[in-house]
Amino acid sequence: MEQNSTAEQTPVVVEVWADLGCPWCYVGKHRLQRAIEGRPDAGRFQMKIRSFELNPESPKEPEPIEAVFMRKHGGDPSVVLQAEKRIQAIAHREGLEFDLDRLNANTFDLHRVVHFAEQSGMGLEFFSQIQDRFFAGEIDPYDADVVVEVALSLGLDGERVREVLAGKEFADDVRANASEGAALGAQGVPFTVFGRRIAASGAQSVSAYGHALDQAVEALAAESYKTDPQ
Repeated sequence: MEQNSTAEQTPVVVEVWADLGCPWCYVGKHRLQRAIEGRPDAGRFQMKIRSFELNPESPKEPEPIEAVFMRKHGGDPSVVLQAEKRIQAIAHREGLEFDLDRLNANTFDLHRVVHFAEQSGMGLEFFSQIQDRFFAGEIDPYDADVVVEVALSLGLDGERVREVLAGKEFADDVRANASEGAALGAQGVPFTVFGRRIAASGAQSVSAYGHALDQAVEALAAESYKTDPQ
C-alpha cells in the first residue's frame, strides 16, 4: 500500500510542443487544461510548453496569415479564410475567442522568452497569456513592448525580457526542444507527451486527453509495482 501511495503522488509532466500562431495548439491547450482540471488528482500534473516553430521561414515583420499559405502552398488564399472560420466555430463552441484578423511573423524570439520565463516556472503562464490574448485580438505579440508588458503582469523582470529579445539567449534551448520533439515523433503541432510514456498528435478531444492522462497514470503505477511489488 505504501508503494502504491507513493506512485499516486508522483508528479506527471505533460509536455506540449506548440507554437504561438497555431490555432489547433490554442484549442488543444484549452482542451488539455480542461481534461486535467476535471480530475480529482489534477494537482499531480505539471503542464509544460515545449518550443516548435510551425513556420520557421516566416519573416520577422508581421504579415497576413494568407501570405504564409501562399508562400508554402500557392493557390487560392480564400482556402485559408474558410479553414480559419471552421476553427473559429469550433473555438466559439468551447467558449474561446478567435480573431480572424491575426497576423503572422517569426516566433523564434518569443520561444526564447518562453524559455526565460520557464526559469521562474512561468513558461506555461507566459505562453498562455500571449497566445490567449493574441487569439482574442487584444495584442500584437510581435511587439517587444507588448511582450514585456505581459511578462511584467506575471511578475517577470521586464528589463531581462528586453535583453533576451535583443540578444540570442536561449536559442539553443529552442532548437533543442524542436529536435527532441522530432525524436519523440512530432511532425507538427500540437504534440503532447504524457510522462514520457504516452504521446498524442494534434488537438485531441477533452475525453481523449483524459484517456491519455489515465494511461500515463496507469503506466506509472505499473512501473512502480514492478520496481517493488511489495
